[in-house]
Amino acid sequence: MSNALLDFSDLPAFDRITPQDVAPAVDVLLERANQALETVTAPDFPARWDAIAKVLDVATEQLGRAWGAVSHLNSVADTPELRAAYNAALPRVTEFWTRLGADERLYAKYKAIDPATLTPEQRQAHRNAVRNFVLSGAELTGAAKERFAQIQERQAELSQKFSENALDATDAFAYYATAEELDGVPADVQQAALAAAQAEGKPGYKLTLKMPCYLPVMQFATRSDLRAKLYRAYVTRASDQAEGDGQKFDNTALIGEILALRREEAQSLGYANFGEVSVVPKMAQSPAEVIQFLRDLARRARPYAEKDVADLRAFAAEHLGLTDPQPWDWPYISEKLKEARYAFSEQELKAYFTAPKVLAGLFKIIETLFEVSIRRDAAPVWHPAVEFYRIERNGQLVGQFYLDQPARTGKRGGAWMDDVRTRWQRPDTGVLQTPIAHLVCNFADGVDGKPPLLTHDDVITLFHEFGHGLHHMLTQVNERDVSGIGGVEWDAVELPSQFMENFCWEWDVLRHMTAHVDTGEPLPRALFDKMIAAKNFQSGMQTLRQIEFALFDMLLHTEHDPAQDFMPLLTQVRQEVAVLQPPAFSRTAHTFSHIFAGGYAAGYYSYKWAEVLSADAYAAFEETAGSDGLPSTETGRRYREAILEAGGSRPAIESFKAFRGREPSLDALLRHQGMAEELTA
Repeated sequence: MSNALLDFSDLPAFDRITPQDVAPAVDVLLERANQALETVTAPDFPARWDAIAKVLDVATEQLGRAWGAVSHLNSVADTPELRAAYNAALPRVTEFWTRLGADERLYAKYKAIDPATLTPEQRQAHRNAVRNFVLSGAELTGAAKERFAQIQERQAELSQKFSENALDATDAFAYYATAEELDGVPADVQQAALAAAQAEGKPGYKLTLKMPCYLPVMQFATRSDLRAKLYRAYVTRASDQAEGDGQKFDNTALIGEILALRREEAQSLGYANFGEVSVVPKMAQSPAEVIQFLRDLARRARPYAEKDVADLRAFAAEHLGLTDPQPWDWPYISEKLKEARYAFSEQELKAYFTAPKVLAGLFKIIETLFEVSIRRDAAPVWHPAVEFYRIERNGQLVGQFYLDQPARTGKRGGAWMDDVRTRWQRPDTGVLQTPIAHLVCNFADGVDGKPPLLTHDDVITLFHEFGHGLHHMLTQVNERDVSGIGGVEWDAVELPSQFMENFCWEWDVLRHMTAHVDTGEPLPRALFDKMIAAKNFQSGMQTLRQIEFALFDMLLHTEHDPAQDFMPLLTQVRQEVAVLQPPAFSRTAHTFSHIFAGGYAAGYYSYKWAEVLSADAYAAFEETAGSDGLPSTETGRRYREAILEAGGSRPAIESFKAFRGREPSLDALLRHQGMAEELTA
């Protein structure tokens, strides 16, 4: 088949997809999907779940898969040609999904389905579908309906532009430093910066705002002026405060318009604000419940955070001669205090975490705990660094995944899991379709022929994304809409990902996944003990930082007037929550892609909410660990069956209670983060 996007025979043909394929493929798939919609909404078409699925879901699934492949390439292999093709097709694809979600004929068909004819999985999917129709404007009519569709299209355009600006602003910055300026910066980071400058035929060392470069400079560079330069560039990205021509990526106006449209969307559905719409399909019952949860956690964490800052100030004055630390000094002071207090450096640790060894260790845990085997597989990929694997149980294929670890130009920052296709008992062929996931990170590459080295934070990120991946791939649900992460409440979806992070702190796990890059020696116990001692270093400050983001997000979508500047609200939240105030030029909201381009609008609290669930779930493993310290496979099996395999086929609270036998409790989270005792400020 000439157009790679129209080939659904097997895996996406990532090596053959070209920007020229996008428009014709979208034409064909939209035509098929529209025909399917007309067929199932005809008066004489039966109001039966299986009949609708066979026609409509098959057509829309193909559209979703093809567009998913294009969106994915847009995130990991961005080129001007692909971006242009993506942006040209985006309004049409958005228009279709918006129209589908609001089609009153289809809504009437779904309402006419007799729930008694459905399996429990289908009933849950049906309940979600009816709710989603209402939230998608299916009960609106006439001009209100048209306007709702326009809002959706425009929001998709704005989110895409926001994301592009954030990526381009990050990619556009480069500073070519001298060797003297790089005093204190780790050797591997310097080597990578030197190689990057040489590749461009430029003198010096190329520093960028990508995490594998930016963070080590902030933590280790002894020159405050260098840290200040990078800090300023980083916190003013995509804003009106950016220097020089960086202002052309300013996201200010986009944010204002996005917020105004969200409010208008909410009001057209009969809600006061977007925060109210956002919580409808979530575990939390109301924005007020979320705000109270965040403020309660902030109250518990604040004394710890204030102590963290007091310790930093005292150390900076006494040992570093910094009596008035600036915002760009804090990461450096923190790293130095950590080294002094725990005789522990992230850099020293990093030498033991070679990427291949970490991956092998992670696979071993997954294999043991969830009774599966993982092995290399073959698939067309978009970059030579991408690996492909399959997961099997008793010789049967369970799922597959792509793993894309290194950071590179044209790849957006951060880490994420996305679905390629979902487990589904296909209504058209009767075949059971197995799930496939994308697992994407942004780690440093190897230098001088050595394997890539991961920081411990990178290891946590890898485990986190794999948690999402396992949720998607180990499901045993055959109904597409509630299979894997489908239909799982947004504030519970982080439970499996955060749950996996806990293993990164277990000696019996870590010792098997470390090997020193030069000697091959495993992580020494003494270094591990230091790492554990340092684990909750600044956990008070880190908790408040996440609460600051979450509270800002929820208040922005409930109490803020979109016609007004949002910076005063951010300042107000910081004054309420933060223990360190950023400079007036800081514009971190301008790259807050989670809420403006990533589906977390009025939902960023989900990370903290799910952390409560995941810490409590992990406590079950702590309670049943064997004498060798290794997790119990029996508990692993119960967790897999109650949470991972159930996917979205029932409310998340029911899955949690099926595993723990009770409601979740905050205690385990506070204990894990060293904040179990109430300190008073």
